[in-house]
Amino acid sequence: MRRLTLRATSADSGQRLDRFIAERGGLSRGLARRALDRGGVFLDGRRCKVASRIVRDGQSVVVNLEESGRGAEPPKALGRGRLLFADDHLVAIDKPPHVPSQPTLVTDRGALPELVMALLGAPVTLVHRLDRETSGVTVLARTPRAAAGLSEAFRIGAPRKSYLALAAREPSPPGGRIDAPLGPDRGRPGRRAVSPGGEAAATRYLTLRASPGGALVACQPETGRTHQIRAHLAHLGAPLLGDPRYGGPRRVLEVDIPRVMLHARRLALPHPVTGAPLSIEAPVPEDFLAALRALVPPPEGEAEIPSGS
Repeated sequence: MRRLTLRATSADSGQRLDRFIAERGGLSRGLARRALDRGGVFLDGRRCKVASRIVRDGQSVVVNLEESGRGAEPPKALGRGRLLFADDHLVAIDKPPHVPSQPTLVTDRGALPELVMALLGAPVTLVHRLDRETSGVTVLARTPRAAAGLSEAFRIGAPRKSYLALAAREPSPPGGRIDAPLGPDRGRPGRRAVSPGGEAAATRYLTLRASPGGALVACQPETGRTHQIRAHLAHLGAPLLGDPRYGGPRRVLEVDIPRVMLHARRLALPHPVTGAPLSIEAPVPEDFLAALRALVPPPEGEAEIPSGS
């Protein structure tokens, strides 16, 4: 992403926003309008998509642009097969990899709530997030009552979350519980690191299978910190495959890794309205299985994914 930060002067006052961005940012008028249309422009800290908005003296304009050649593909509609559970109060979706859970700085298009709304024909509310490249179970609320109940459940840590991860190597030790607070990595923006002054974070994990190509690890985060599993496994010497931010390779033994190899396999929680127990499971996606077969294959006669994981 490339960012332009502009401040209007008295000479700019009264000018249309698209023209102001083009002239002050050194962009074509068309590129300025595309940035506005995608939702990549913030006027005084608020997203603005109105090209004809009049700029006033002293206003701040931030323009977030996709780098040339790296724009995201147009969002694809969710198929009905992605619907794991639905009732009048909530919906559970098998989130595809590369779909953002919420609008990004560059665009407000193609985020998961928008895609779910298109699938159901009704608005939904996001109550928890998976990283963009992480696949698997995500729940969204369909009513304010459900949104409040789900938000409180996640706040107190009531849901039981189970993930599958493909790591570059077996963690050390191969199983157990890591209780290590996480905070921003001051030397590497966008990365989390174990820090004594960070937020409390704990993850249970178990190596299910290991080989020279990597390790299949089951993880159960007890807290919900940003990048928690990725940071904790990296701290244990086992960064995830496809996760260069934390030291994980994008290519292993001539096998290309298409994304961060993390899948939200199962989510168990009480229904936010009825209190009935829910257990929702997402099938392991094909890109994860392909990497698993190539790098950490099961012994002959054993299942690719061990039972109960």
